[in-house]
Amino acid sequence: MEYSSSVIEKKWQEYWKQNESFEPSEDFSKEKKYILSMFPFPSGRLHMGHVRNYSISDAFARFHRQQGKNVLHPIGFDSFGMPAENAAIKNGSHPKGWTYDNIDYMKNEFYSLGFSFSRKREMATSDELYTKFEQAFMIDMYNKGLLYREKGMLNWCPHDETVLANEQVVDGCCWRCDTPIVKKDMNQYYFKITDYSDELLDDLKKLEEGWPKQVLTMQENWIGKSNGLVFDLFFDDDSLSILNNEFKSFDVFTTRPDTIYGVSYTALAPEHKIVDYMIENKLLDEATIEQIKKMKNTSSIDRQKEKAGLPLGLNVLHPLSGKIVPVWIANFVLMDYGSGAVMAVPAHDDRDYDFAKKYDLPINAVIKPKDAEVDVSSAAYTEVGELFNSGEFDGMNSKKSQYNIIKMFEEKNIGKKTTNYKLKDWGVSRQRYWGAPIPFVHCDSCGIVMEKKENLPIALPDDVEINGEGSPLENHPTWKHCACPSCGKDAVRETDTMDTFVQSSWYFLRFCASPATLEKAAFTPEEIKYWMGVDHYIGGIEHAILHLLYARFFTKVFRDLGYVDFDEPFEKLLTQGMVLKDGAKMSKSKGNTVDPDAIIEKYGADTARLFILFAAPPTQELEWNDSAVEGAHKFIKRFFDRSSNIVACKSKPVINHASLSKEEKLARKKVYEALVRANDVYNERYTFNTLIAGVMEAINALNTQSNSDVWSEGYWILSSIMEPVIPHTCWEISQKYFGLKNLEAQEIVEEVFVEDSILLGVSINGKNRGEIEVAKDASKDEILALAKEKVAKWLEDKELVKEIVVPNKLVNLVVKG
Repeated sequence: MEYSSSVIEKKWQEYWKQNESFEPSEDFSKEKKYILSMFPFPSGRLHMGHVRNYSISDAFARFHRQQGKNVLHPIGFDSFGMPAENAAIKNGSHPKGWTYDNIDYMKNEFYSLGFSFSRKREMATSDELYTKFEQAFMIDMYNKGLLYREKGMLNWCPHDETVLANEQVVDGCCWRCDTPIVKKDMNQYYFKITDYSDELLDDLKKLEEGWPKQVLTMQENWIGKSNGLVFDLFFDDDSLSILNNEFKSFDVFTTRPDTIYGVSYTALAPEHKIVDYMIENKLLDEATIEQIKKMKNTSSIDRQKEKAGLPLGLNVLHPLSGKIVPVWIANFVLMDYGSGAVMAVPAHDDRDYDFAKKYDLPINAVIKPKDAEVDVSSAAYTEVGELFNSGEFDGMNSKKSQYNIIKMFEEKNIGKKTTNYKLKDWGVSRQRYWGAPIPFVHCDSCGIVMEKKENLPIALPDDVEINGEGSPLENHPTWKHCACPSCGKDAVRETDTMDTFVQSSWYFLRFCASPATLEKAAFTPEEIKYWMGVDHYIGGIEHAILHLLYARFFTKVFRDLGYVDFDEPFEKLLTQGMVLKDGAKMSKSKGNTVDPDAIIEKYGADTARLFILFAAPPTQELEWNDSAVEGAHKFIKRFFDRSSNIVACKSKPVINHASLSKEEKLARKKVYEALVRANDVYNERYTFNTLIAGVMEAINALNTQSNSDVWSEGYWILSSIMEPVIPHTCWEISQKYFGLKNLEAQEIVEEVFVEDSILLGVSINGKNRGEIEVAKDASKDEILALAKEKVAKWLEDKELVKEIVVPNKLVNLVVKG
C-alpha cells in the first residue's frame, strides 16, 4: 500500500464531511468537553500561527472524542473590522464581499488540514443574525445602566479614522496599523467595565490553576488597583484672582502619603479642566497654548518617555505646612488616572525627580535610611526608611506611617482614604462602516433612544461608497433616517458602529447554540448550562488583556442580566508561542512567511500538523525548520509503510506476555509507555513533542522483533495515539487493518511493565567492573556465578576473601593479592 498524502487526505476529508463525523451530540447526559481556539479574522489566507493554534485544539478535540466524551469543537470568524474596510478602499471592492470571499477560502484551508470542526455551528460575527442578538444585549445593558454616551478626549487613529479604546493603544500607536494616535474631543459610547473592577481582579484567584501566571499578572496590572489618599490643594489669593474665583482648589490622589511633607510642586494634566479654562479665557500666552496642544496630541506612552512641562503661574497651599507650592502642567500626568493632578515629591520619586532636575525645582527630602543621612543630590531615595522633617511623624517608619497620616487627614476633614484603578470604562463606538450598528436613535424631542427589539437587527446598508473619507453611513441618503421608537417623529440613526471586541466577547456562548436554536435565540439556558465553561481555550498571549478581559467582563454582565449562572468563561487557557523563521516572527514585511498551502501540496496536511506539534512545546516559540518538515514527512511515510506488518483484526490481539522473547517484551513495553505518556500529555502537560517522541521510540522497538501479534497490537495502540496528530494517516491504517475499531480509549496492560530480569552492578573491592542481567528470582549462587564469570580477568591470581550480594542492586567481591 503506497503512501500518497493527497489521495488519503482527500478521501478522509470527504468521509468526515459526508458522515458529519465531528458534530456534537444533543444528548446532555454524556460527559462533555468544550475545546475552543480563539477564532480568526478572515484575512484571506491561513498563516502558520493559525496552523499551530488549530492543530493544538484539534488534537485535544480528537483525543477527547476517543475517550467517549461529547466534544464541541467549533469555528467561526471575527469578521467585522477595519482591515476589511481598508482592503475595500485599496482594492475598490466592498467589505462584505471581501470578507465572505475570504471566509470561504479560509474554510477550505481549514478542512484541507483535517481540522475536526463542527460544520453546523460555523458562523461569522458579521452575520445579521449575530448582530440581531448582539444589539438586543446592548439594549439590555443600556437599561441596566451599563452603557452610556459621554464626550471626552479620546484616542484617535488618523490612519483608520476611528476612536480606539485605551487597551487598543500599544506603545502610543494603533494596535492594528501602528500609526501614532492623537487625542480628539468627541462623543463616545462606553461600557461600564469599571463597575466590575474589583470582581475582575478578585476572580483572577479562581483562574490560578488553569491560566498562565503571566496572563493573570498582566490583567492584574491593567486593572491597576491602588490604595491611597485623596485631598484638596487650595489656591492662594493671587491665584484665585487670576482664575476669577472660578476654581477654589483641585484634588490630588497619592499612594505615598508618607511623603506629604516633601511636596515641592504639583502638576496638572494638559487636559485638566483648569488648563482648559485658562486657554479659553486667554490666561496663557500663545506660545504656552501651542505647547499644551502639542502635549495633548502626543500619545500617553510617548508622554512618559521624556518629561516636559510648563509653569501655569499659579500656586496652591500645602495642606499641612501652609507653604506655597507652584502649579505646573506636566506631560506625564494623565487624565485617565486619578483626577488628572498629582502632588510631586522629587526627593522620593524617580519621575518627579527627573522633572525637578530639568526645571530646577526644589527637592525636599523627608525619608532617610535608619540612623543615616540621605543623599538626593544625584538620585531620588525610593526605599522604605525613617521620616524626618515631617512634623509629628518624625522618626516613624515610612511604610507604617501611611496609615497614621491618612487617619490624621480624615480627623481634620481635609482628605480621605480612597482606591483608584488604572482600568477605565471601555469605549466601544467606532467611526467606520464595517461593524455592527449601535442601536441608538437620535430624536430632537426624546434625545437618545434605544431601538425597539422587535425592529432588530439594524443591519448595514450594502449600497455604500467606500472611499476612506469618513463613515459612509453618515452620507447615506436613506439608511440613517428613521422614526423615533419612542414618539414616532422623524429621527436619525446612530452612525457609529461597535468595536469588534464586542463581538469576540461573547462568541463562545453563541457556539453553544444547537442548529435548532440558532434562528430563535442567541443560546438557551440548557445549552449554556451543559457546555460552559470552555474546558480548553487556546490562543496567543497577545490577547491577554484585550479579548480575555472583555470576555470575562461580558460573562459577569450576562450573569447579572440572567443569561448565565457562572462567573468565568474559560477554565483552562493555553497561550501558544509564536512561529518564527530566521529568529523573527513570520510576516510579509520581513519576507519570511511560509505558505501552509504549499506545505500541504508538497508533503500533506499530516506532515504540517506533525511538524508543528513536534518542533516545540505549545507554549514556547517555534522556529521553522525546512529539514525538520522533511523529517516529519519521512516519519509518517515510515509509520505508514511499516503498517504492512499488521495482521488485520477487529479487536486488539490477546498476547501471552510470559511466552515472548526479550525483544518482543521490550517492544510491548515501549508501546504502552507511549500510551501512558499520551494520556499524561493530553490531560496534564500538553507537550505533544514528548508524546510523538514516545511513539517514535515504540516504532524503533517494534522493528527489533518480528512477532505479527506484537506488531498488530502495537499499531492498534499507536495509530490511536497518533490519530489526534496525523488523523488522515491513522484513519487509513485503521480502516485497512482494524475496521476503524481502534480509534477509541486504550486500556493500559500493567503486565508489560513487570520486569523478568534485573541488572546488577559488579564491583571488586568497591570499584565497578561490569554489569550482569539476572532473573528476578535468581538464587545467590546463580548471581555469584554470573558475577565471577563477568569479571573473571580481574580475579586471576587473586584470593577471594568475601562475597557480598546486595539484593536488586549490586555484587561486591573482596579480593587480596
